Amino acid sequence: MSLPVTQGKTLPDAWDYKGRPAERSKSGGWTSAAMILGVEACERLTTLGIAVNLVTYLTKTMHLGNATSATTVTNFLGTSFMLCLLGGFIADTFLGRYLTIGIFATVQATGVTILTISTIIPSLRPPKCNLDHAATCTPASGMQLIILYLALYLTALGTGGLKSSVSGFGSDQFDESDPEEKTQMTNFFNWFFFFINIGSLGSVTILVYIQDNLGREWGYGICACAIVIGLVVFLSGTRRYRFKKLVGSPLTQIAAVFVAAWRKRESELPSDPSLLYNVEDVADGSKKKKKQKLPHSKQFRFLDKAAIKDPSIREANKWNLATLTDVEEVKLVLRMLPIWATTIIFWTVYAQMTTFSVSQATTMDRHIGSFQIPPASLTVFFVGSILLTVPLYDRLIVPIARKVLKNPQGLTPLQRIGVGLVLSIIAMVAAALTEIKRLRTASSNGLSNNPAAKIPLTVFWLCPQFLLVGAGEAFTYIGQLDFFLRECPKGMKTMSTGLFLSTLSLGFFVSSLLVTVVHKVTGNNKPWLPDNLNQGRLYDFYWLLAILSCLNLAIYLVFAKWYVYKDKRLADEGIELEEAEATFH
Repeated sequence: MSLPVTQGKTLPDAWDYKGRPAERSKSGGWTSAAMILGVEACERLTTLGIAVNLVTYLTKTMHLGNATSATTVTNFLGTSFMLCLLGGFIADTFLGRYLTIGIFATVQATGVTILTISTIIPSLRPPKCNLDHAATCTPASGMQLIILYLALYLTALGTGGLKSSVSGFGSDQFDESDPEEKTQMTNFFNWFFFFINIGSLGSVTILVYIQDNLGREWGYGICACAIVIGLVVFLSGTRRYRFKKLVGSPLTQIAAVFVAAWRKRESELPSDPSLLYNVEDVADGSKKKKKQKLPHSKQFRFLDKAAIKDPSIREANKWNLATLTDVEEVKLVLRMLPIWATTIIFWTVYAQMTTFSVSQATTMDRHIGSFQIPPASLTVFFVGSILLTVPLYDRLIVPIARKVLKNPQGLTPLQRIGVGLVLSIIAMVAAALTEIKRLRTASSNGLSNNPAAKIPLTVFWLCPQFLLVGAGEAFTYIGQLDFFLRECPKGMKTMSTGLFLSTLSLGFFVSSLLVTVVHKVTGNNKPWLPDNLNQGRLYDFYWLLAILSCLNLAIYLVFAKWYVYKDKRLADEGIELEEAEATFH
């Protein structure tokens, strides 16, 4: 006779701040989650509040060139996302999510505070330009640039560490074994995505307006206050949080499998895979016993050598012996790499929305009546497009796709990514055509030689590129998250986040590389990206991105066709797939 299932007063896998088993009624739940949502909203408000309007600060206040300013912005954002990998590794292996959030939020607050101080002290920025002699503008140099980059990269370090752990720590506040709390966890991720976009909207509207009209010191000062308030709110919930034990980083497992395979590279693989070391061979009480056994596959067979039982090894450890299931988990990650690589270019296109598109907006007519729109606030169309596309997809596209494709999900994750890639191509075509029209208008009005002139062309001509990239992000962002989450092994959940965030980071770095190369190649003869955009050929840069995106899409379609989803692969072997929880960043 089986006993009825009951939920105890304490949780078996969670502890309170003193290391005692966490009591269900006194810890976790929505009270704790709300404080974590608060720090995420403040982080997004702060990071975007700096990033979306940074290019105008670098060109107008620091007097840096358009190309230099664009690469500075994309390097800043790229570093922020790349450092998420470092933050995730530190949280999983050493500090835990709570300490990681607390420490890196403090680092971010320090960076933003230094940035704020640099806008107040006159010696930390170059003198203002003489409007009559724009050529005499003195660019920032020496200590001014050192302080600027110190502030930006401290902020990037803090953002990376904070972003890597917030959603995971939020999900720790809910018990998956309790049906009610599991439902609350799903709602938490919905609210998490909502707060991300609320922070984004606040930064591209209110903060940008304050920066352009009241001064950078006020705009950046509010950012510094926001992250400090978020940190205080987060720390105030310490007594109510649920803490989980460190699980270790999946990067360690991947490295261990490769090291073990390399050490036994001279060994012969047995003809029967069942002779390889696997989860059933692990001694009782080991954590590996809990892993879902995966079937052997014939791809990447050189990694199978990591699971060869070598009698000459006296003391087995993860660096010289891995289970076949560990090996197959690493193979699952390797199979995703072609898809991972072909989504990077989308984020290179995305990067243009915070750099050259904002630079274009500064030269155009931004008036609505007597009100002048700040150039960086045009990204509100970008954020609005994301918020509009998500419900539109659920209500309109999914029902149609279900009938046409006979798929209960509507579009598969790979199909969603594909739609996003197509939209990014159309966006670059629209951006190139708009830039051609902008240059013709400047030329016909005799404004080509005046970089400070306002061209009599409404800024709303830029809306299509913002709307298209925003809609593309809604498809690509959620498609990538869904794909990496579904396809990563359950025991390597944080790897799904790492793969996703690394595509964003590399997309920004590819943008920096392209701008640098293009500027160097075209700089002496009809430059594409001069300091005076009215004399440039920015449209050629957009055409280049459109062409590269088309080539990337063709390669992506080949790999998407080749890819077999994990659940189908396992179903063919008669194995039922275990579920993994969702994460948003």
